[in-house]
Amino acid sequence: MDGEHPERKFLAPFTGKPMAPPPVWLMRQAGRYLPEYRQVRAEAGGFLDLCYTPRLATEVTLQPIRRFGFDAAILFSDILVVPDALGQAVRFAEGEGPRLDPIRGVEDLNRLDVSRTGPKFSLVWETVERLRQELPQETALIGFCGAPWTVATYVVGGRGSTDQAAARTWAYRDPAGFQQLIDTLVDASIAYLSGQVEAGADVLQIFDSWAGSLAEDQFTRWVIEPTAKIVMRVKARYPHVPIIGFPRGSTAELQRFVELTGVDGVSCDTSCPLSAMQKVAERGTVAQGNLDPLLLVEGGSALDRRVDEIRSAMNGLPFVFNLGHGIVPETPPENVGRLVSRLREAV
Repeated sequence: MDGEHPERKFLAPFTGKPMAPPPVWLMRQAGRYLPEYRQVRAEAGGFLDLCYTPRLATEVTLQPIRRFGFDAAILFSDILVVPDALGQAVRFAEGEGPRLDPIRGVEDLNRLDVSRTGPKFSLVWETVERLRQELPQETALIGFCGAPWTVATYVVGGRGSTDQAAARTWAYRDPAGFQQLIDTLVDASIAYLSGQVEAGADVLQIFDSWAGSLAEDQFTRWVIEPTAKIVMRVKARYPHVPIIGFPRGSTAELQRFVELTGVDGVSCDTSCPLSAMQKVAERGTVAQGNLDPLLLVEGGSALDRRVDEIRSAMNGLPFVFNLGHGIVPETPPENVGRLVSRLREAV
């Protein structure tokens, strides 16, 4: 975070200063719903080529800022950069999502090496440096990583899944071995996030998209404990940088997650009630979310009403306006503009 620019509105809620209207950014705000993104994506070739080409990754990060004037930009990258940099090659099959050669036990862990991450991490850090130079000074820059549990589900499963069964069963069968994988991902994530801060990121977000698939005891060990380690160690180096957690699908565990991880903010998915967000914010943690991304597709008066409801419910509390998950590709860009305009109308 650049302390010389306190006018960055996005940072105010993290210093105990609620804003009206609240700052706004949207998860996956750079993406396929924008025609200008699709043009750059075609130029890049493969998806990871886009992530690892600083000039192009910078451009697609800036596109929604130019269009909509969001209060924060989020680095364009992918949570699977970490296993890819560790040596588990990631490929993206068109229309099928990511593919990895699965790691299913401790005998495979020697394929992952934190010492080899530098070359690929450095390309992402260069993008962050470029962004900080090219973004408007009033726009905050968010760096991110995937949480160890969620990244592990891809590392072990070799692809996305509906139940994360491969990782869950390994964690039950051999918790000590699975802990080794999680520890490797923790160490790599700390290095990755630290480099983003050094390059100019103001805020960090840790995406745990599959946190909701775990039982309570497993949630403690594989979501809370690894996230707490990352937060503690990054905060030891950069105490001024706010960290947001996103334990998607874990409303029942929300307050415990906040208290035990030490995050400064928590992103709430669409299923999380506004009352739960209010409770978190009333205790001093920044709440973020929870607009349904499909409502952003629909638009119209239904979108207006929900924007007003969320803004009213969170008024006077530390809050960042966002979606409950990422923008979907079929979203009309004009609906995103409508959301931002509605939110910023005089309260």
